[in-house]
Amino acid sequence: MKLISWNVNGLRAVLKKGFLDYLAQEDPDILCIQETKASPEQVEQDFPGYRAFWNAAERKGYSGTLVLSKIPPLQAANGIKIEAHDREGRVVTLEYPDFYLVNVYTPNAQRDLARLDYRTRQWDVDFLKYVKGLEKQKPVVFCGDLNVAHREIDLANPRGNRGNAGFTDEERASFDNIIAAGFIDTFREFHAEGGHYTWWSYMGRAREKNVGWRIDYFCISASLRPRLQDAFIRPEVSGSDHCPIGIILS
Repeated sequence: MKLISWNVNGLRAVLKKGFLDYLAQEDPDILCIQETKASPEQVEQDFPGYRAFWNAAERKGYSGTLVLSKIPPLQAANGIKIEAHDREGRVVTLEYPDFYLVNVYTPNAQRDLARLDYRTRQWDVDFLKYVKGLEKQKPVVFCGDLNVAHREIDLANPRGNRGNAGFTDEERASFDNIIAAGFIDTFREFHAEGGHYTWWSYMGRAREKNVGWRIDYFCISASLRPRLQDAFIRPEVSGSDHCPIGIILS
C-alpha cells in the first residue's frame, strides 16, 4: 500500500503544473493533500479511480485539506471536534479496517511568531490528544505539513534559523512529544543523514541549491512498524514549494 502526502500550495495552481500527470505516474493508493486553498465547487476536476474527501477552510483561498483514496474507507470525519481549531480545514480522518489515516496541515507559527503560543500550547496539545484517542481503537498513520524541522539535520541552515518559525524550541519540543507518545517518524527509520528536505523557499534559488527544510512527515503508531517497508521524499517533483513524501505499508 503506497501512501503519499503533499502540500500543494494551492490545488487549482498545481493542477496547471502537471498534478494529474504526477498522480498517474505515482499511482498512490491514498494521496493526502494540504493547503488546497479551495473548496470542491471551485475545482472542476475529477480524479479518476479516487474518492475525494474534502475539508475546506471557512476563509476562502486559505488552508484546506483533501484526501484522495482508491480504498473505500469505513468512515470519514473532518476536524478534531474542537471548534476553535476546526474552522481552518486542517484535518481529515479516514477509518480503514486496520488503521486510521489522519491528514493534517499544522498551523504555521508565522514569521513574527504571532501564532506560536496558539500552535504549541493549544493546537499541538489537542492534536496529539486526538490521535492518541484514535490509537486506543486501532493504529494511526498521520501525515502532512507539520510546519516544524525537528532536528538540526532537518534543515540546511540550523544556526541561522534558530528561533524562527518552524525551528523554535517550542515547536521542536512539540515534535519531541509526538515521539515520546510512541509515534515513529518514518523517514528517519530509513535515512539517518541530513540533506533531505521537503520545502524550499522560492527566494535565492533555494531549491536548486537544496537549501531546504524537512517539515512534512509520515508518523505511525509503533504497532505498524513491522508493516513499514519504505519511507521516501520526492524532491524531483515540482509544482509547489513543497514536494511529495510517502511510505509503503505491507
